Amino acid sequence: MQVATYLKISVAVAVATIALKTGAWWVSGSVSLLSDALESLVNLAGAMFALAMVTWAAAPPDEEHPYGHHKAEYFSAGFEGVLIFAAALAIVWAAVQRWITPQPLVELGWGIGLSLVSTALNGWLARSMLNKAREVRSMALEGDARHLFTDVWTSIGVVGGLVAVLATGWHWLDPLVAIAVALNILREGGSLVKRSADGLMDRALEPEAQAEIRRVLDGFAHRTIRFDHLVTRRAGRRRFVDLHMHMPAAWTLGRAAAVRGEVEQALMSAVPGLRATIQLLPMDVEAHFNDPGDPL
Repeated sequence: MQVATYLKISVAVAVATIALKTGAWWVSGSVSLLSDALESLVNLAGAMFALAMVTWAAAPPDEEHPYGHHKAEYFSAGFEGVLIFAAALAIVWAAVQRWITPQPLVELGWGIGLSLVSTALNGWLARSMLNKAREVRSMALEGDARHLFTDVWTSIGVVGGLVAVLATGWHWLDPLVAIAVALNILREGGSLVKRSADGLMDRALEPEAQAEIRRVLDGFAHRTIRFDHLVTRRAGRRRFVDLHMHMPAAWTLGRAAAVRGEVEQALMSAVPGLRATIQLLPMDVEAHFNDPGDPL
């Protein structure tokens, strides 16, 4: 399935889990189940925004965006992180109100049952989405998947807390569990925002991808050919590498271009989604960067 298809399924599942968790809160009166339902609302908003960003990221390059729109996916992950923060604050507010004014819980069996059904749905979808995200390197899909996993563990924690309430009769455990849920999703929200910011700042490729690039270049390196000034970056699902290739000045342009083409093809075959840009230079010529006269 395509990334957009997974996100459409995520929207549908979010609607279903909102209905189930809201029902669980309605029949039981549990504020921790209410906190779980609020997080599902965030899931829905996040999945819809992620779908919009993935669609935008897939748009072809245009005059104003000649390198494409791949970074749009990072906005999705950052947006989900901000939504998680908002949900956590709402959960804490509701939990504090319940702590101040405790209320008895009713029909916990139904509430727990409905919550477990929604948890199973989210768990199945999150695992499928994360596997696909790793396959195609989609930050938007990974962000949505990890958010769903947070929802799964949140629900498990809520159910565990409610079982403890049933066993002990300590109703104060309900708002305490809700606050613990809020702290957990705050941690996940911070992680998503950080990763989104890293992507927008042209983070280098993963160490494994960089090692593969160097392995390919080592296969072409020779006393008449050398490579330097290698830099890499990521933009959504696309990967980029720029480098200089030095060769004898006596070579014809055609010969030099042919070797460069072989190197570029080998790099792009070795690292999925890679786009290689290689500048040709004579062996005795060096390029200079960071000129002291350039503005900082």
